[in-house]
Amino acid sequence: MGNAQDKPSGTGGAKTDQATPGFRRRSRAGSTEKPKAGKGPPEKGSMPNGATQGDRNQSKDIPPDTSYLDAPAGALPSHLGRLKNEGNHLFKNGQFADAVEKYSAAIDGCCDAGIESGEDLCILYSNRAACYLKDGSNTECIQDCTRALELQPFSLKPLLRRATAYESMERYRQAYVDFKTVLQIDIGVQAAHDSVHRITKQLIEQDGPDWRQKLPEIPLVPLAAQQHHRQKDPSAELVQAREAKKAEARFASLKTEGNEHVRKSQFHDGLEKYSECLKIKPDECSCFTNRAICYLRLGCFEEARQDCDSALKLEPTNKKAFYRRALAFKGLQDYLSSSSDLQEVLQLDPNVHEAEQELETVTGLLRQSLMDGAQHTPRV
Repeated sequence: MGNAQDKPSGTGGAKTDQATPGFRRRSRAGSTEKPKAGKGPPEKGSMPNGATQGDRNQSKDIPPDTSYLDAPAGALPSHLGRLKNEGNHLFKNGQFADAVEKYSAAIDGCCDAGIESGEDLCILYSNRAACYLKDGSNTECIQDCTRALELQPFSLKPLLRRATAYESMERYRQAYVDFKTVLQIDIGVQAAHDSVHRITKQLIEQDGPDWRQKLPEIPLVPLAAQQHHRQKDPSAELVQAREAKKAEARFASLKTEGNEHVRKSQFHDGLEKYSECLKIKPDECSCFTNRAICYLRLGCFEEARQDCDSALKLEPTNKKAFYRRALAFKGLQDYLSSSSDLQEVLQLDPNVHEAEQELETVTGLLRQSLMDGAQHTPRV
């Protein structure tokens, strides 16, 4: 849950969903206190970060997101592009051996299909080399980088990876040559500058003052290759990653602004910010529960109920959504539904003090409405 939840009465500012889970809880002495994030063991029946066992069970029913498989993959056919994207995903998650298998399958598929796209094959070999480098398989890394450079001479990433592998194997002369070649292509690669400085000391120690004479020839990078690197359009994958990063930053900024508006009781402004957030991330549960606060404070109980319904479709055991929907039902004078939601909250967490108090209030209102209904019912 967020920090303190919506009170049944009073005009204090509502708290939006933050990182610290939990309603105010009743201490052993009967007073209320706010749980501190990261302090003490998790409650019985709960999971780390406030997730309940029900959350874990529910997450098992949610299929994993595989949309990354259909990301742009150059000129590769779709089935080979999916192998490449799966390899990229595994690499990002540190599963380097599994990523090698996917890249290898994509490389073999290109060969079997007679695909001669040098750029795409170069990337596959370079990506597989990155996996080998991470696993310490320097010889295999060097072989793949060399193959990639045969397909696309003076390609930056294979040169950097091969140079790093050479240095790890203490083949300092070859590493020096590759790093110097990288700097001809792009003088701004700081890692190459640092490596050249470090390796120079090793070569002086190893070969003495005439160390330069013992180096292999450093290739002269053609001007066309330098210009190609500078003018090269970013790949579709890179563009996609940049756009996603911008959207994430925009989302975080809007949500922070919305939270600030709610703290200042500026509920109209908060509602607008959360609505903008949902345009970026339509499945963000916390934005629905936060916007529901705004609707509740503005007396828009039906809209609050709908937002809580949306939140519960995404997270069926979300206590905030149940609690705030109970307040919406109360505003709609549907006391039976409100009571049901409050009981659901207490079933999920018996220590939610606000829900206990609200349930008492709603039960009284329900009883009164039934009595009023009975008085106005004509006798036959």
